[in-house]
Amino acid sequence: MAAHIRRRLRKGATTTAVAAAAVAALAASQAPAATLAEGPAGGGDPKAAGEDTASTGDDGAATGNSPYYTDLPPLVTPNKPGASSNLPVTGSAEAGIPASILAAYKQAEQTVRTTDPTCRLPWQLLAAIGKVESGQARGGRVDANGTASPPILGPALNGQGFALIKDTDGGAYDSDAVHDRAVGPMQFIPSTWASWGQDANGDGRKDPNNIYDAALAAGRYLCANDRDLAIAADLDKAVLSYNRSTEYLRTVRSWFSYYQRGTHEIPDGTGTLPTTPSIPSGPTPSPNPGTPSPGTSPSPKPSPDKPGGKPTPGPSKPGDGSTSPTPKPPKPPTSKPTPAETFGSLENAGTGPLRATAGQAFDERVAVLARNALGAPLGKVSVTFTVTGNTGTLFAAGKKTVTVRTGADGTATAPELRAGEKAGEFTVTAVAGTGRPRTLTYAATVTARQADTIARTDEKALVAAPGEKFADAVTVKATYKDAAAAGVAVTATMVKDPLGLFDNDKGPYFKDAAGKPVRTLTTLTTDAEGMLRLPEIFADGTEGTYLLRLTTEGGASVVVELTVQAPEETAPEGTAPEETAPKETETPEA
Repeated sequence: MAAHIRRRLRKGATTTAVAAAAVAALAASQAPAATLAEGPAGGGDPKAAGEDTASTGDDGAATGNSPYYTDLPPLVTPNKPGASSNLPVTGSAEAGIPASILAAYKQAEQTVRTTDPTCRLPWQLLAAIGKVESGQARGGRVDANGTASPPILGPALNGQGFALIKDTDGGAYDSDAVHDRAVGPMQFIPSTWASWGQDANGDGRKDPNNIYDAALAAGRYLCANDRDLAIAADLDKAVLSYNRSTEYLRTVRSWFSYYQRGTHEIPDGTGTLPTTPSIPSGPTPSPNPGTPSPGTSPSPKPSPDKPGGKPTPGPSKPGDGSTSPTPKPPKPPTSKPTPAETFGSLENAGTGPLRATAGQAFDERVAVLARNALGAPLGKVSVTFTVTGNTGTLFAAGKKTVTVRTGADGTATAPELRAGEKAGEFTVTAVAGTGRPRTLTYAATVTARQADTIARTDEKALVAAPGEKFADAVTVKATYKDAAAAGVAVTATMVKDPLGLFDNDKGPYFKDAAGKPVRTLTTLTTDAEGMLRLPEIFADGTEGTYLLRLTTEGGASVVVELTVQAPEETAPEGTAPEETAPKETETPEA
């Protein structure tokens, strides 16, 4: 990452001299000296300065003690000592802070002032850390939302000259699934961001590459442990908690004093980029002298009889007469995906309620949205959709599981769902990603087939004698939106009133499989034409008029009248009715 990568200062005489030169330069410019808490000089253990430790990061540092920029402020400060700290509209390029970056620092100060007034966080401290960590987001190269574009990533913290921090985020923030890297304008390592990340711009995401989110997170981190940053010792502890290096503290302090003298706003993308990265501590020394460290090439040894000359080559294989080893071709560098290429999250892409009638197609289709580690839509992500449940619902072509890749807009839509014949609930699960897969689950419902109308197919009177069965069967037809309603469940119940509020335990009845009387049937279903012919109905010994109510899924109903009465007596055919002779009457005698 060339000049944009910040590296840790060497601990020793060189850095001590740099720090001394910086203090001298500040004094020559009449800048107020940055008061440091009592502690060891360059390269010493910052804990000796009274630093309170934390549990995040490498040795508790927010950045994992990752590298940083060592550029010092100009010799001429923006204002003279004691001058106003109001922001001028013009000034030197070094004193200028890009507009979005400056706005984020000030917003963070105001937010922390509301939630933690005793911390007394100055925005100039955030500006100093932002300058040292990323050169104010690479001179203010952020988009309209304040997000660094492209993302800012530090080198892999793989122990080769830097701290050794193995991956903690699956590469979600830093696109590195092996080691952690510091991320964003304020250079948080992923494990620290997981604890301290903020959503300061209200977009619903905590993005370490967004300057508003990162500045507020840095402010809250610096205020931890009840620090009062108006006290020099607490301010030093806060800075050392960010990066446990005394040289780092001195560099931040220099910029903090410089910005306190005054600064001004400049357009985004026009800031001065740092030019002096800190020097890495070099590869980890080998425990055995003469043995190269991992990742390094062995150095040739000078020939003892030719001081300063080329080494005397030895044979590569005994007896083959060769004088030099056969060089191995270099391994191609392994390209690691950028945050824009790294799968970050899986979201619902606006799928509505999943509900359909048995045997019908669902109007809604399950859709998901894949985002990268920066929150932008991510294409070419494989998403597997699976139906789980016992309703018989399947995707098109009769499949329970299908895999679809997201398009350029980051969305993937499952094929059409067709409801099974059994009413009930089921789920559709969407899974994407490897290692740490993301999962979404959608609830769905299959409702029974419905009818909005049910009616008898004829109007014949239904009459039976006591103890006999009805000669004519009851036949009905169910329709839905004027079309035959096939497969609709129908319930038949003997009732006392037309509304069916009271069941009847007397009068006509059906028979169950064992031949016993039953007055309710719930296993009836219309055929392909929407027709239903009821089983035989029997009359008990009580005469009267009775009601049979038929209801369907969907609320349609019809009431059928059943009459039980004895047949009228009639003379046998061919027989004349008997004539009754007139009764003789006696005539009284005269």
